[in-house]
Amino acid sequence: MKLLGVDTGGTFTDFVYYDGRRLRLHKTLSTPHAPEQAILQGLTDLQLNLEDLDIVHGSTVVTNAVLERKGVRTVYITNQGFADLLTIGRQARRRLYALQPQADEPPVAAELCLETGGRLGADGSVLQPLEPHQLDTLRRQVEQLAPAAVAINLLFSYLDDRFERQIEEVMPDSVFVSRSSQVLAEMGEYERGIVTWLNAWIGPLAQQYLQRLEQQVAPARLTVMQSHGGTMAASQAGRHAVGMLLSGPAGGLKGAQYIAGLSGRTRLLTLDMGGTSTDVALIDGDISLTTEGGIDRYPVAVPMVDMHTIGAGGGSIARVDAGGLLQVGPESAGAAPGPACYGRGGEQPTVTDANLVLGRIPADRFLGGRMSLDPAAAEAAVGRLAAQLGVSRLECAEGIVRVANEHMSGALRKISVERGIDPRGFTLVSFGGAGGLHVCALAQSLEIGKILIPRYAGVLSALGMLVAPRSRQLSRTLNTRLETADTDTIEAVYAALIRSGTAELLAEGIAREELQIQRLADLRYLGQSYCLTLPWQQPAALADSFHQAHQQRYGHDLDEPVELATLRVSLFARPRPLVLDEPGGHGIQPPSSLPPSASGGLVHYLRDRLKPGERLTAPALVIESVATTYLAEGWEGFCDADGNLLLHRKSTAGCAD
Repeated sequence: MKLLGVDTGGTFTDFVYYDGRRLRLHKTLSTPHAPEQAILQGLTDLQLNLEDLDIVHGSTVVTNAVLERKGVRTVYITNQGFADLLTIGRQARRRLYALQPQADEPPVAAELCLETGGRLGADGSVLQPLEPHQLDTLRRQVEQLAPAAVAINLLFSYLDDRFERQIEEVMPDSVFVSRSSQVLAEMGEYERGIVTWLNAWIGPLAQQYLQRLEQQVAPARLTVMQSHGGTMAASQAGRHAVGMLLSGPAGGLKGAQYIAGLSGRTRLLTLDMGGTSTDVALIDGDISLTTEGGIDRYPVAVPMVDMHTIGAGGGSIARVDAGGLLQVGPESAGAAPGPACYGRGGEQPTVTDANLVLGRIPADRFLGGRMSLDPAAAEAAVGRLAAQLGVSRLECAEGIVRVANEHMSGALRKISVERGIDPRGFTLVSFGGAGGLHVCALAQSLEIGKILIPRYAGVLSALGMLVAPRSRQLSRTLNTRLETADTDTIEAVYAALIRSGTAELLAEGIAREELQIQRLADLRYLGQSYCLTLPWQQPAALADSFHQAHQQRYGHDLDEPVELATLRVSLFARPRPLVLDEPGGHGIQPPSSLPPSASGGLVHYLRDRLKPGERLTAPALVIESVATTYLAEGWEGFCDADGNLLLHRKSTAGCAD
């Protein structure tokens, strides 16, 4: 078994290669204009034989296309009278008290929105048929508009998709078609429409990229990480482009869950800090999925890992705003030109430059010595900003780090404290190339006493892709009162969803006996808009479970009827087993000296030489080929049997588990 996990980030592309016995790690600078170039460069650097190699890829192609609004020309087809549906949305205002809000650009231009018949009622009855002449008209209109993609979203299509299928059949063969009954068979015509349009808008880009990459890495087999934490064959992933929006971050959560689980830790707050952004999430046993996620200003109602993302990374640019205050991010220097210290033409100070000035990044050992940093360029960039603020260079660098920390601390509070969850009972798991430099300060701000730095923290998203299972997440809305629900209908819907998902996974070469199936249901009180998702049981028991879950989440339950909104099925194959090689144990590298003004007398440890059971004394840097960890004053480090770093505040340093 030869596996390669590839995580394409905004600044670096990470590689984790597993040959069945041990892991090899690698990083290379990303090539945003053509992401496959960095991947091919990594394959060359690693000198891998592509025969019998399985590549699992997490891509930012579709995410960047949405954020940069570089989708393809797309026609939107809906029922008569609903052409403005995506423009009107939910009439929610992003700035509630702005008296003169700036109008957003509509997702689809008015001339690209087409109307037709084929309208259903809420009970699935036909209110308006779809006539043959209407299909002919649609085809002519699409041919005249010459789009690259078409999004079809008819009302209540999740009850009966025959009209959407008829429209799909008459579309030109050259056009990428996305229909709502296939992308998201759920209620909510706006949310369903946005997801269907997003899938069409970025689908051709994803499909072309994956086809190009698949050809270039042949004969290796290529699969793609999905936002829900599972993988899908590249040949199918292009048709489900909207499922790739959190491709890389989902890999990080799988990696954190896997590594922490080896030592029995299941309650985790995760911090994934890369060069461009920081992702935070909460894992309490299982990775939580949400259908209330979003990207940019668009809701994304397909299942994805429940996380919060902010524009704070190592490449986040520091500046002085119009009021004279220091600001950090969300603008990033990215991979090109990158931070000033990269020596690639960047002149603006970044978080990475600030950490280098503070002596928290070893200039001569960055990426294991494969990339040299330019301290003089970092000092010059931070110095210019310091002059604007009227402070010393070191004070400015400390300020940059503190502002970035406050952004990340706020994100961690949002997914814990703001949801009524006390973070002090969780272990903070830090990964990503830059996370270890900030994790002690973040844990301190949330009064968290335990930190886990996984052994492969700098490339954990790529590692997580190796343990992620092939899977599918399928759903269909029912909207019926639970107490009067027809169990035969429910079983029939579940059976249809399971057949569909099973067929797709079998087509990818997964054996039927490897498949595991979980049946779930979205429930709410009659009249509510928001649902809780619970494992399926018989209706009476399910109602009791819902009341208990509502009490736990919101602090109360109601004596009201319960509505069964949506049925869900999760199908997944057993994950691949990894046998990780033993950690090194060749003693500690003697302290290396940095200029006192920069380093503060930091001891340097080489992580791959730490012995299991060894204790680390702060303040110190723990250096590895793919990341650096700053062990701040007031903390103590410990290397466990698997080579992971456990950090404890000294007040709780008695336990080394």
